[in-house]
Amino acid sequence: MQRADTGEIGSGRPHTEGTATIHKDQGRHDARFRSSPEHYPWEEDTATSWAGSESLTENFPGKGQPSGQRIQSQRRPSNRDEFDGPHQFLDMPSADVITAQERNLPHLPTNLLVNEQDEILSQVNDCLSSCAFNFIAKYQFPIPLEPDKRPVKIPADREWTEWVYLLKRLATKRRVPARVLYNGQIKQLVTVLENSLEMRHAAKHQSRPLKDDRNVLQLISAGLQVAKILKDASCMEFLDNLYVHTERKIQSRKPVPGFNG
Repeated sequence: MQRADTGEIGSGRPHTEGTATIHKDQGRHDARFRSSPEHYPWEEDTATSWAGSESLTENFPGKGQPSGQRIQSQRRPSNRDEFDGPHQFLDMPSADVITAQERNLPHLPTNLLVNEQDEILSQVNDCLSSCAFNFIAKYQFPIPLEPDKRPVKIPADREWTEWVYLLKRLATKRRVPARVLYNGQIKQLVTVLENSLEMRHAAKHQSRPLKDDRNVLQLISAGLQVAKILKDASCMEFLDNLYVHTERKIQSRKPVPGFNG
């Protein structure tokens, strides 16, 4: 089988495109991200810079003050944020607007049985896991080894949320060159991946409420966009057929207006 032309990608090194210092502080940033997928280094940098600037006012003598006298600290309380600073409130909506908003929510059609929804969303989950597995294998992107997880040998060795996190980390570390994505949409990759996360939750948690028809179709469509940006024609074709089949099944169960039989 002919090996895909991966260029610099096969080495697992960052795609620099002329910027030789991209990975200079990679070790420091990696350490910040290890805590959890939801931890972002810029939050830590912001908090550190606030703490550093606020603490400068302590134990520092002002003009005309004895060197041993402490001036009042200007440090903000830890529970303050940008909403405690200058802000505004919008005018209250009119009573008519509020009354219209607080009516009972309209019913959204739900024609798929719970077992049918589970089967559909499981198919999307499995297809996307295979899509991510093949994408990472094709371009030889590195997968960090973790002591509490088995090495990846098949798509099912990682849950979809883990594949999303891995792809997001590769993208934010500039290891994914734009040329391997559909229309070079490197800036859209993270957003497209995040839009598909609800699908995995819906597929794995059986105690969830029944989803309406539009939501089910929306989750299939979100998966279709992942396959598209990763340029996986087989996965796209499968999900497109699944979307069409599901939509037809929904349409076939809708009541016919004026038919009471």
